[in-house]
Amino acid sequence: MSLTPYADLLRRPGVLRLNLIALVARLPHAMTGVVVTLHVVGTLGKGYAQAGIVAAALTIGMAVGGPWRGRRVDSIGLRRALVPSVVIEASVWTGAPFLGYRALVAAAFVAGLFLVPVFPVVRQSLAVLVPRPQQHTAYALDSVGTELTFMLAPVIGVLIATQVSTTAALVVVGLSTVGAGVLLMWFNPPIRSRDAGAGPLSAEVDDRGDASPSRLLTSGLLVVLAASAAASFVLNGTDVSIVAVLRRWDQGASIGWMIALWAAGSVVGGLAYGAGRHRVDPFVLVLVLSVATIPATLAGTPLVLAAALLVAGVPCAPALSAITAALVREVHEDRRGEVMGWNGTAMTVGAAGGAPICGWAIDRLGPSTGFLVAGVVAGLLAGAGVLVVGASRRRTARRRAAPDAETLPVDPGVVVG
Repeated sequence: MSLTPYADLLRRPGVLRLNLIALVARLPHAMTGVVVTLHVVGTLGKGYAQAGIVAAALTIGMAVGGPWRGRRVDSIGLRRALVPSVVIEASVWTGAPFLGYRALVAAAFVAGLFLVPVFPVVRQSLAVLVPRPQQHTAYALDSVGTELTFMLAPVIGVLIATQVSTTAALVVVGLSTVGAGVLLMWFNPPIRSRDAGAGPLSAEVDDRGDASPSRLLTSGLLVVLAASAAASFVLNGTDVSIVAVLRRWDQGASIGWMIALWAAGSVVGGLAYGAGRHRVDPFVLVLVLSVATIPATLAGTPLVLAAALLVAGVPCAPALSAITAALVREVHEDRRGEVMGWNGTAMTVGAAGGAPICGWAIDRLGPSTGFLVAGVVAGLLAGAGVLVVGASRRRTARRRAAPDAETLPVDPGVVVG
């Protein structure tokens, strides 16, 4: 695997700094879930079900607020759109340690509603800073950076919560949220070609056929969002299944490193995919991800499960980066923020299905069946998507190949009318 594509990418103005800022700015979001769970279960003395309700309130807030926050970024600019997010999120998380349970549920919803949009802003900016031929490399690197963040942030959150207190951990989430917002406002990455002041680059990035600012939820975009929901389904189902299997084996202490190993497979797959030159359809990669997850069902020991998860993680970052690149191609740049928000909503829908459906299978059929259900359900969705996309492309090809009767040359020997 050659790393030359990454070297070429990071030499482009602003790209390296954007990736470094993204790595830091995503930390508070990545540690929030585990810190909130520890606070609800430990400090407030509630159960895991109650902790799940707080997490669900946060997730619902994100699903509702994502498109709206993205639309605000598109309409009034990044800096002005970030101010309310920074102020409200900082207030929520620094005040959260002093709230009762019910107030915490409401506060989590508000925090999700005003979540600092680090993920969509970074992806919007990459679409501007990076020309079309290099974008699959850029989004693969972005997915790898996201995996690294989610490997590191929970460890930091757990360390602070267990060694100091959950109050301190929640305050750190609030303060680091301020830092993330300030970093983005300081760097102010371009979210439109004209912001970057790049004439040739604008033409190269924004050449997307019939996309226009007035068109948003096209059939092509809905198909990509469906791929995103399917990917989120299998990923969240796998997450729940890892915890269930290891707890059944009395190996709860191995959950952290097992998930990290899964993420490590994703890092390897993302780097390999980004270094290649060929673009793969998102649904194909989601189908590969689904199929690669199923063998974990047969794992009978932690060592075999570790190997299965390492393999299952390989298609993860490629699938997510292909989805992002497809979203960028489907819409005009003036609507990208809103579309990235809709992508977050689609992933939330997938997660909302993946965890409970796989959990239902785990409760009734055993922990290992969670992997099977996650892979089969998402695989069926992805397989249907592959067929729909193929049929659509064949119809388009036939239309383009069919001659227009009005433009056919008239034989001079034939009298018309």
